[in-house]
Amino acid sequence: MPRPSLRDTNRAALHLRTRHLRADLELEVTPAGLASIGLLVSGILLSVVPIVWVSTRKLPDRDTSK
Repeated sequence: MPRPSLRDTNRAALHLRTRHLRADLELEVTPAGLASIGLLVSGILLSVVPIVWVSTRKLPDRDTSK
């Protein structure tokens, strides 16, 4: 299987039309760019876990009678 070069690109297109919106999107990404996007997305997903964990943990009740 031939190894893809950095000049090879992956292309995607999206044509969306609704009553109030029309969008024509085209994307062209190299294999290195696709790997970079994957690393960024995985970093974002991994950083969300501790933020959600810290924000939803239950803190011990403070004794206010003193």
